[in-house]
Amino acid sequence: MSQLTGKTAVVTGGNSGIGYATAQKLKQEGATVIITGRSEEKVKKAASELGVQGIVADVINLSAIDQAVEKIKAEHQNVDILFVNAGIFAPAPLGQITEQMFDNQMGINFKGAVFTIEKFLPILNEGASIINLSSVNAYTGMPNTAIYAASKAAMNSFTRTAATELAPRKIRVNAVNPGPIYTPIFDKTGMPEEQLKGFAEAMQNRIPLKRFGQPEDVAELVSFLASDKASFITGGEYNIDGGININPLLVG
Repeated sequence: MSQLTGKTAVVTGGNSGIGYATAQKLKQEGATVIITGRSEEKVKKAASELGVQGIVADVINLSAIDQAVEKIKAEHQNVDILFVNAGIFAPAPLGQITEQMFDNQMGINFKGAVFTIEKFLPILNEGASIINLSSVNAYTGMPNTAIYAASKAAMNSFTRTAATELAPRKIRVNAVNPGPIYTPIFDKTGMPEEQLKGFAEAMQNRIPLKRFGQPEDVAELVSFLASDKASFITGGEYNIDGGININPLLVG
């Protein structure tokens, strides 16, 4: 029997990249899967391809999260797995960080994640698993990522405290820290194609395994943390980065 049979899973930002691959993996493992995202067109397309339920909800809009929770509660009662995955990446050097850039990244990557968990808590079953998507950028000091990295460092800190507070309900809370993963998030940075290519090549040279990860690599880890096989794991952070975090810092 598949390891997630009978479980209900919610994946935020499930219409592309890591979220899409994880929704696919959770479904393969037997879970009933609901994906959320902010683009109606993309959510509808992804849900159709995956054969799962799709709900339009932008995590920066708290009332939209409320509506998603009410819909899921009405149709599924409770949730066993919550993959808090929605996020954005917008690089900029110090001296060129705008208030809007700060608000968008912190609003989606951290505030949106925190309130996704807050809003879903009442419908999480005892023994549920929350997995937060973070990043090794929380630790690397990589240039041009100060706000993105800060949002992920905040997420990791939040994860530890949440794991302690939710332990009486047997709810496990863990964070996954991907390194360079080939996803559409890089295409949305606004960086020119040539600059993006150079950025990718420089980063790949720093990865001991000499390749970018794939969304499916992260999906395997999330699926494990969501399962009963990880029943004694909470408050942890798990790097999935090809070894980049043990290599010299990416500079220049």
